[in-house]
Parts: sequence; structure tokens; C-alpha cells
Amino acid sequence: MLSGLGRLIHRRRWTSLALILTMMCVAGVWGLGVFSKFKEGGFEDPDASSTLVAKLGATYFGSTNPDVLVLYSSDTMTVDDPRYQASVVTTIARLPKANVEEIISYWSFDGKAAETFASRDRRSTFVAVKLHGDDGAAQIENYHAIKDRLAAPGLTVEFGGSVPLGEEFGKQVVNDIIRAELMTALPLLILLIILFGALTASFLPLIVAVFSMIGGLAVLHVVTYTTDVTSFALEVVTMMGVGLAIDYSLFIISRFREELGRGMAAQGIAAGKPWKQERDRKSRKAAKRAYREALRPIRQSALSATMATAGRTIVVSGITVSAALAGLLLFPQMFLRTIGLAGIATVMVAVFGATVLLPTLLAILGPRVEFGRMPWRRPTAKRAQRDPNSGFWYRLGQSVMKHPLPYFTIVIVILGVMFVPFLNVQFGSVDARVLPKESPTRAVVETIKADFPNGSAEPIDVVVSGDLIPRDWTPSGNDPIPPYLDDFRKKLGSLPGVSEAQFTGYSGTYGGVRISVTHKYEPMDQRAQDLVTEIRGMHLAKDGYPMHIDVGGSTAAQMDLMSSLMESLPKMALVVGVATFILLFMFFGSIVLPLKAIAMNVLSIGASFGAIVWGFQYGHLAGILDFTPTGGVEATSMILILAVVFGLSMDYEVFLLSRIREEWDLTHDNRAAVARGMQHTGSIITSAALLFLVVIGAFSTAGITVVKLIGVGMFVAVVVDAVLVRSLLVPATMRFMGAANWWLPGFLAGLHARMDLRERSSVLGPPVPAVPPRLPDEQPYPYAIHWEEAPGEPRPAPRGAASAGGHGRPEAAPGAFDARPAAPNGAPGQSFGGVPTPPGAYRPSSAAGPESAHVPPARPRRDANEAFRPAAQPPVNDLPGGEPPKLVFRTPPSEDRPSEEPWNPWADGPPQPDPAPPPARRTKRAIIPNPDGTGWRWGEVEDDTP
Repeated sequence: MLSGLGRLIHRRRWTSLALILTMMCVAGVWGLGVFSKFKEGGFEDPDASSTLVAKLGATYFGSTNPDVLVLYSSDTMTVDDPRYQASVVTTIARLPKANVEEIISYWSFDGKAAETFASRDRRSTFVAVKLHGDDGAAQIENYHAIKDRLAAPGLTVEFGGSVPLGEEFGKQVVNDIIRAELMTALPLLILLIILFGALTASFLPLIVAVFSMIGGLAVLHVVTYTTDVTSFALEVVTMMGVGLAIDYSLFIISRFREELGRGMAAQGIAAGKPWKQERDRKSRKAAKRAYREALRPIRQSALSATMATAGRTIVVSGITVSAALAGLLLFPQMFLRTIGLAGIATVMVAVFGATVLLPTLLAILGPRVEFGRMPWRRPTAKRAQRDPNSGFWYRLGQSVMKHPLPYFTIVIVILGVMFVPFLNVQFGSVDARVLPKESPTRAVVETIKADFPNGSAEPIDVVVSGDLIPRDWTPSGNDPIPPYLDDFRKKLGSLPGVSEAQFTGYSGTYGGVRISVTHKYEPMDQRAQDLVTEIRGMHLAKDGYPMHIDVGGSTAAQMDLMSSLMESLPKMALVVGVATFILLFMFFGSIVLPLKAIAMNVLSIGASFGAIVWGFQYGHLAGILDFTPTGGVEATSMILILAVVFGLSMDYEVFLLSRIREEWDLTHDNRAAVARGMQHTGSIITSAALLFLVVIGAFSTAGITVVKLIGVGMFVAVVVDAVLVRSLLVPATMRFMGAANWWLPGFLAGLHARMDLRERSSVLGPPVPAVPPRLPDEQPYPYAIHWEEAPGEPRPAPRGAASAGGHGRPEAAPGAFDARPAAPNGAPGQSFGGVPTPPGAYRPSSAAGPESAHVPPARPRRDANEAFRPAAQPPVNDLPGGEPPKLVFRTPPSEDRPSEEPWNPWADGPPQPDPAPPPARRTKRAIIPNPDGTGWRWGEVEDDTP
């Protein structure tokens, strides 16, 4: 199928290019609209109790996290100064009601309640502002409408809160992407020039990368109409779009150059511009036209073969990576679902760019893909003349094959040491500390936590609701708090570690009240989590009717998040594991290789997780990467890394094993297949990993800590996978298992035949000559026999053929069947249908061409079966009169018998009956060692049981 796609693209290359350019223009205009559709947050479980409390607070009780937090401060005045009060109150009183729904300040309360709004030195205070608007875009618009009007005379003003925090977060994401692209553009180009050795070939992956980014943004914009999309998706589109597009392009271009060079060498067509050697202009023009005509079928065949091999591998790899990312869709968190959708869209666009856009460009360029060739790429360079079986990767593969146990042990120890820190992992939530240290929004949050009473306290919000709590009710002098609710508040205040419990919200239209429980623990402290668990286990009833108790706040939200992730993670592992196993089973035709690939990927992921904990939770990378350690790692980011790294690791696994499988099909030698597969793909996989590392490394310098964490985790995983797992651990394990790598039970063989993903194309190699049916080993005939024309009846030549004339023995028609044995060991230089004849292969009769008339007849072989060779008979219509030649059955000539001796099969006596067959052996299935001494397999052994 893909080989046919390659031929179609070659025939319609200009049409394909025009359609793709039109598509890119439309997608580019459409994709720009996604920047205004991003939503912030999305880390919570929408069905969790803490999420319900947060929604009730925003809708009915008033959010404890204000939309805008305005911090006023003075170097000379305190909040008790009338001038301070006049400046602040006058400023906030003038805010338009069309933009502002509610304002709470220090002067909104009396007594102790107001003290939480003043700093300990009483020189600073904050004002909480709630904005109108049902979505983030409307709130941001209202925020900008009042931002310039919040400046108070004589006071310093700073802005914080959820709306300014979300806006700064989104801007920081865009800035990180722009900086990453600027940082990676030149290094990527330099590396591509070094790897490809030609300027034109080096620019092609960058074109595909741009196409992947534009297409990914366009698809992401479509997704925003069905679900919310987090701004983190933009990072994933950029990172994976550029990385995968360059990786895939590397494989396509490398294979196309290999196939094109092989085809040109076979036809004797020189590279470059040979027509320039002609003397006059007319000759050069004619030679150029002839060169292009001769090159067209070679270019088409090379593109077809490239699509049938590297293109097929890329399609399977893209499906495998998408299957890994699809596991994120099983999580309820908006953050993970949209990342999964964005990742799948980006992978599919990258696959389309590598299998449609890039082949279109290659079909147009042809040999001009080598334009701007570097010195080390020229045919006269030592690197180009190097024996492919003497390269570094071939020698490394042979070394691993000879000493698999040391390599296996060393790699396992290294991966184990890297995984150890993950055993002490602590998960935390996202807060303002993920922003850069110089962030003004982060500065407001940290100032309030450090300088204000209860600033660092994050209360536990408890919402009590039920039908017996009346609507439109608030406590007053004539309508006091019901005793059962006040008793419950006092019970909450008496819990261990609780400093205060007070009513902070009353329902207007919702039957419920909110009680904020302030405690002295850090939000992620185990004692705070125990306190949430204890409150959730409490019961409240009135007149025998139970009340609903929902618990929220940062501690409860983090607990619900972890519970949701742990519930969904096994489902993801099962779905992704089964999907990956089925895909690799269809691709490789083995049940061992898919299981081994999954195990290898788990090792890579474990090592990267350990590096993340060591660098971010322990803070060892804080100085290098300039971030503030929080004592934990964000849980959803780890799930994201799990999915992306699993897909990338499987990507490299498919690239490596596909070539090893190709060599195994040719040789059925496990050691040779692994060594040669590593030689063909080792440098390409390493180059692809190096290019991907450049892209990921730029994101490690992002201003947002979560993005740094994702970048570092993926960086470590790719290094471990390319250097340790694919280069050493995979070949070592394949050496241990030997031929068992390709084991496929008989009952699955038929299933695999129907699901086989391997390409069936004639472009993969020359046609294999048909083998005649095997005759019985014991022939009743004393000599090998063949068909030839009867003597005295010369056969007329076919129409249009020159007469052989004058010879005692008539010439056979071209391609006539001749069972005479071939020249011993296959005479060099002879060919059949343009394909060099290997030793011992079947060849047409010497009468098939004038060149073979000089080949002396060979002695017949002892085995009668080797005397028969297939050859096509000429159609009857090509003979004069349309009648077939008259044939007789004769023995082939030999030294001790005249060539015209009649056929006498019983010259030495009648055939004797076959001896009685020996008794059949009894066998049984047992586990036996492999012939090469590596691993074990099921086989048949003699059954000695009496």
C-alpha cells in the first residue's frame, strides 16, 4: 500500500505540493485563533468532592481565592492612618460596577476579622476583588478594564490573584516557546548539516517540522470547540511536533538516499551533472534530457521502496506513540485529556508530513537532494568508502553479542541506581512558585504568606448541605445559627491541630453553609491529610435526616487528585500495554519482542522518574535551572511524562527492531541480524535522539517549573533509552533469547498472517526464481533426462528472429525449457532478467542468448533434481504456423555414452522395490537449547518411554 502511495506521489508530485501548500496556509490562519481559547488549571478531578466545594464557593459563598488580589503598601503610613484609608477606599469605590461584582478590604470588617487583611507591621493591606464574567476571557477583559484604575495615591500597588496569575502563566508559556525555537533553530541546522552532509537534505526536516507545528495548532483549535484546552498543550505541540518531525524525516531521507544511490549504481548512472562533459550546447541539452529520462524510473522506484520500508515503520511508530498518548484520555483531568488530544494530533500531523509532504519534496528533488554536499559526504571521502560491516555500531553489536552478560549487568545496575530516588517521591500541587522568581504575581502571593497573619494557612473548607437547611437564609439577630450547625462547627474546632473553625459562607439559593477550618500544618503535611480524612468520616443529622458533608481546600484537592490518578493509572497501563502489544505483534510477528519492548520502556521511564525526584524534589538542579524547589513533584506532569516517554521509547524500539527483523528474514541468524540491524540504524537512532535532545533541552530552560520538569524528565529518558537501552540492553537480551526472539506459537500464526503489517512489495528486492517440485530421492531412472527437439527436424526460428543456420544441432528458442545442469557454482557475470545469477541458481538454456553460447557444457550433477531448471516456454502464436515443436525424451550427453543414444531407463535392470521403511520414531515436545547455544526453545525429542 505504501509503495503504491510512493509511486502515486511521484506521478502527481506537483499537484501534491500545491495541495499541501494550500493546506498549510489555511491551517496557519486557523491555528492562530487557538491562543485566545486556552483555559488555565484543569488539574482537578471534576467529580471529586473538593471540586464541588470550589464550585459552590465560586457560585454561592464567594471564592476564598479572589479573582484579583490588590496589594497596597506604604513606607511611612499604616493602615490605621486616615490618609491610608482615604486613598484606598476612594480608589476602590470608583471601580465600575459593570466590571466588578464584589470588593472586600480591611475596612469591610470590624475587630479581629479585619486583622487578617493587615500585615504584621501594618504598612500593607490587600483588597480582594471579584470580577464579572463566566469564563476566563471575560474576566481577563474586565481585569484590564479596571487595572489602571486601581492605583492609589501615595501607595505602592501590586497585583495578584487567579486572573493575573493565569494571564502571566499563559504569556510565560508563549515566551518559553519563542525562546526555545530561537535557541534551537541554529543548533538544529548545524547538526542536520553534519548528519546529512548536504544543505538541501538538511533543510527538509525543518520544513516538515514547521508543517507539523502549524498543523498541530490547527487541529488543537478544532479541539477547543469540543472541550477546554490548557495552555500546556502548546508546549506539547511544539516539543513533539518539532522532535518527531525531525526524527521521521531523518529516517525517510536516509532510506531514500540509500535506495536512490543503489538504483543509480545498478544502472550505471553517475551522480552529479554528467551532461556537462559534452562539448557543445546541443549535445549537453540532449544528454541532460536523456539523463532525466533514465533517472525517472529509478527515482520512482527509490521513493516506492522508501515508503515500503521507512515509511511503513514511521506509520507503525506514529500509531504506537498515539496509542501511548491515548492513555491520557482515560483520566478525568482536563489537563491530561487535552494534552493527550494535542499529542495525538501532533503525532498524526508529523506522520502525514513525513509520509506525504517529505516524499513530495524528494520526488521533485531526486538526486538534487545532495545539493550543497559537504566534503565528508563526497564519494571520494574515506567515510563514504568505509566497509559497512566495519562501522562503530556493527563492532558494538558484535561486542554485545560476544559478551552479553557484562553489558546486561552494568546497564541494569545503572538503571537501578537511577530509579532509587523515586522510592521517596512526594507529590505536590501547582502554585505560584512554578513561575519565575522575578514574577510580580508570585511576589504578591509570597508577600502575603510571609507578612500577613494566617497568610501561609490554607484552610480546609467544609460545606454542609441538605434539604433541611432553608434557601435564602443568612444568620442575623432574629435568625440565629441553628444549634446543630453551631455544635458541628465547635466539633470541627476541637479536632487535633485545628486553631479555628468559623462560618465563612451562607447560601442565598443553595441550601448549605461553609465552615473554614484553619490548622497549623502545611497543606501537604501528612497530618493535614489525616485531618481531611477524619472530617470526611464525620456525620451530621437533624431529626434523623443526614446532612451532606463535602470537604475542599488545597489539601483535599491534592488528595482527590492522587486518588483519581491512582484509580485511572491501571486502566491506562492496561489499555496502552494491550494496544502496544497488538501493534508490535502485527508488525514483528512475535510475542516475545512486544513483551520485551514494553519491559525496556518501563526501565527507561523508571530511570527518568528517579532523575526527576533527585533534581526537583531534592532540589539538586535548582541552582543550574534556576527554580524554587517545593519539596515535591507535580503528579499530573509525571503522568504526562509517562505517556510521552513510553511513546518515544517505543518509537526508537520500532526503528531498531524493524531493521533487525529485516535482516533476520534474510539470514535467520540472530547474531548477524542484531549486529547488522544496529549498524544500519544505530547512527540514525542516535542522531534522531541527539536532535530531539536539542529540542527538549531548550524547554528545560523555560520559566515555568513544571515545563522544566517535563523537559528534564524527557531529556533523561531519551538519553537513557538511546545510549543504554537501545544500544546495549536490547541487543544483550536478544542475544540471551536467541531464536526465541521470533517465536510465534502455531495457533497464532494464522492470526498474524491476517494481521501482518509488513509490506508486500516487489520493490524490496529482485524476484525469487521459482523452484521446481522436488522429485523423489531414489529415482528409477539411471540418468537425468531433459526435453529437446527431435533430430532431423530443425525447429524454425520465431518471427523476427535471425536464423541460426549451418549447425548440426538446431538452436532452441529464447527462454525454451532446458533441463541441462547449470555451470558449477554459478558462472560469474551471467544474469537472468537483469538479476545476477547466484551460485547454483537455475538459469535458462545456453540457447537463450548469444553470450552463453561460449560457455562449455558442464558435467551433469549426481543429484537428478539439480538437472531441472524452470524456463518460460515461448507462446505458440510466436511460432510459424502456430504449432508447437516436436519433442522427444533423451538422456543428457555424457563422456561414456553417445548423445544420440535412445532413452533406455532400464538399461541396468528393472527398478527394485523400496526397502521396508524403518519403524517410525516416537517423539515428544520438550524444552531444548537453541542451536547457537543461546536461550531455549520448544522442540521435538525422541521418546524413550517404553
